[in-house]
Amino acid sequence: MSATLLRIEQEVLEEGREWTRRRLQERLQEAADGIPAVCGQSGLVLKRQQAASFTLMTVSGTVTITAIRGHSKATADWHCPAREQWGLAKWARLSPEFEQRLTYNSAVAGSYQKAAELSRRWGSPISDDAIHALVQRIAGNSEGVDLPPFPPPKPREPAFSLVIMADGWMARQRGVDWGAKPGPPAPERVTWKEVKSAVVYRLEDQAANASGRGMLIEKKVVAVPPDTEVVDLGAMLKAEAMRCGLAYAKEVLVVADGAVWIWNMIEDRFSQATKTLDFYHGSQHLWSLAHHLHPDSKEAAAAWVIPLLHQLRHTPEHGVVRTLEEILAGNPADPVIRREVNYFQNHRDHLDYAALAARDAPIGSGSMESACGQFQNRLKRRGQFWSPRGFANMLVIDVAVKNDTLQFLWN
Repeated sequence: MSATLLRIEQEVLEEGREWTRRRLQERLQEAADGIPAVCGQSGLVLKRQQAASFTLMTVSGTVTITAIRGHSKATADWHCPAREQWGLAKWARLSPEFEQRLTYNSAVAGSYQKAAELSRRWGSPISDDAIHALVQRIAGNSEGVDLPPFPPPKPREPAFSLVIMADGWMARQRGVDWGAKPGPPAPERVTWKEVKSAVVYRLEDQAANASGRGMLIEKKVVAVPPDTEVVDLGAMLKAEAMRCGLAYAKEVLVVADGAVWIWNMIEDRFSQATKTLDFYHGSQHLWSLAHHLHPDSKEAAAAWVIPLLHQLRHTPEHGVVRTLEEILAGNPADPVIRREVNYFQNHRDHLDYAALAARDAPIGSGSMESACGQFQNRLKRRGQFWSPRGFANMLVIDVAVKNDTLQFLWN
C-alpha cells in the first residue's frame, strides 16, 4: 500500500510540475511578445530584427522562449529586449528565482556538491560547478547593492535598546604554496586567517523557548573577508545598525571581549554606547591570575578567585580592580600580574554587570559566539581550504541568507 501511495504521489507531483512549467512558458512567451523591439539604452528601433529562441532553466523545469533580437547602431551591438527587460545577462540560462534558491542552498547545505544534490532531489538537477559559478557571479556583483532601511518606529511603538557585539574567528585559506610538493623548505600550503564579524539586535527581541533557553527573535550579522581593514567593518556595522533603528534607539549596548581592534572600532563608531567587557572573558583573566598566584594548588586558586568573581558579578563598585592593584603594589616586577592588572584597569568602566543584569541586558557575548559558530558551520568545515575570492563570495551569500536579504542581490 505504501509503495503504491508513493508512486501515486510522485506521479501527481510530476503532473503538477509539468503543468506549472507549461503555464510559465506560456506567460513568458506572452510577455516577450509584448516587449517592443527597441534598444534599451538609446530607445531606437533595433535593425536587422530576427526571432531567436533561448532556453531558461527554472524551478519548474526548462522553458523555451522565442523573442526578437536586433542590432543597435547606438551601441554597435546586438540586443534582445526581452532578456534585458527581465534582467537576464546575455548568456544567462537560469531564471532569477532558480538562482536565488540555488544560492540559498549553497549557503545552508554545507558545500556546493550538497547544494547540487539537494537541488536534484527536489527535481531541479544542476551541477555543483554551475552553482559555484553562480555564487561567484552574484556575490561579485553585490557591492553597492542598496538594502531597504529598517522601518521607522510607529508613533506608539515602545522604546527599544540596540545591542551590538563583535568578535573574530579563524578560517583556513590556501597558502602561497598551495599544491606544492613536500620537501624543504616546508611549503606554506595552508594559512589561517581571522574573519571579523558582528551582530546587531534589539534588546527587546530577547526571548526564551519552552525549556527556558534564551533565544533571539531577530538579529542581523555583519562579516568581512580576512585582511579587511577594521575601519571598513566599522562602516558596515554602523550601516547595519542604522537599518536596525540606531537613530531611534534609546540606548546602545556593546558587549565584547578584550580584543583591541574591537574597542578601537567601538570608540570610533559608537562612542556614546554603554560598553561592557564580556563577563566570561573577564573571568578567564581572573582564573589565569589565580593559577599564577597559586601554581601548586587548584584548591587555593579557586578559594582566591571565587570571591572575586562573585564581587565582579554582583557589585557595581570596582573593588576587584582595587584588589588587583594592591597585589601589583606588592609584586611590582611580576609581568603576569602587571598584564592582568592593566587588562582590568583598561576596562574599569566596562564592568557594571550587576546593573546590566538587573535590566535583563546581556553581560556576555553568547549571541556573538553563536553567530561565529553558524558562520564556521558553512565556512570552516573539514576539508575546506578556500581561495580568497571564493571565501569572500561565499561570505557575501552566507550573510545575505542569515539577514534575509538574499533577494536584494538581484536588484
